[in-house]
Amino acid sequence: MSDHDSDSRNSLWQLITVRFKEYSREPEALFWSFGFPILLAIGLGIAFRSKPADVTHVAVANTGSRAVSVAAWIARDSSLAVERLSPDSATAALATGRVALIVFADSAGVHYRYDNTRPDARSARYLVDNAVQRGAGRTDVLPVSDEHVEERGSRYIDFVVPGLLGMTIMGGGIWGLGFPIVDQRRKNLLKRLVATPMSRAEYLASYLLSRLVLLTIEAVVLLGSSVLLFGVPMRGTGLALVVIVVISALAFGGLGLLIASRARTIEGVSGLMNLTMLPMWVLSGVFFSSENFPRVVQPFIKALPLTASIDALRANMLRGVSLPGLWPELAILAAWIVICFSIALRIFRWR
Repeated sequence: MSDHDSDSRNSLWQLITVRFKEYSREPEALFWSFGFPILLAIGLGIAFRSKPADVTHVAVANTGSRAVSVAAWIARDSSLAVERLSPDSATAALATGRVALIVFADSAGVHYRYDNTRPDARSARYLVDNAVQRGAGRTDVLPVSDEHVEERGSRYIDFVVPGLLGMTIMGGGIWGLGFPIVDQRRKNLLKRLVATPMSRAEYLASYLLSRLVLLTIEAVVLLGSSVLLFGVPMRGTGLALVVIVVISALAFGGLGLLIASRARTIEGVSGLMNLTMLPMWVLSGVFFSSENFPRVVQPFIKALPLTASIDALRANMLRGVSLPGLWPELAILAAWIVICFSIALRIFRWR
């Protein structure tokens, strides 16, 4: 092996080592590689902790002629998927989670085997027993019927559009302001502005006002398309909606300025912004109700600016609540505006 080849391999190894060191010294990179997937899984797991599967799989053990009838009775329920297995196969399927419950049927009656700590298994036990009892001849005393809600304001699309609007406002306020400021600081452009007569407040306000203009266009496009394509209701006044949007934009703009006040690299500000927005993405009820989370964390969730913004938007758009009825949410947003701008103006760095 020549000295040139040895030096090339040594240099390559040194470069690889440097890359690993750079990566390990960036907490933002470590967080998004390892922390983010874990936190997201935990958050969604807690939110949907009580939601059963759409179709529950159960097994009927082949222990006698009655198992055929029991399997047929269970199969009549569209929310249950049933299969007949040998006792050993059914036990293995339960142990691996392929089925939620095993049904043993013989001349003495019906026996259920399941893990009581699994919510889907408890639901399966109720559904299966209901199907078996009906198949055996039980009659329901009271007639029942189903009603599918399709009224505007009660559909999922009506629920999610205000959440998407709130998420758009948050993204525009935090990402739209944080990135340009840090990019100018990184390029040493901010320090040149120190010598100008422009004040710090004027500089920060210019970013905020420009975002309000862009946000107006974004909100009009999102709400307009939602109304035209899906018939999403707008039951509140236009003035109240504008006030909610503007106050929300100011709150998130202040938060974006606060995050960018000291950050010196794009990687650093990206990690801080994502770390700030991640809890609100998961907790604030963009795609599902924030009430899914435990009661003990509800005060914290309600204090988040995205939760207040989305709650106010939904109340105005879907229920027609006026501004006086939205004072708790608007007060939370106003508090975020005062706190974030006050701190940002104090700690902002030009260099």
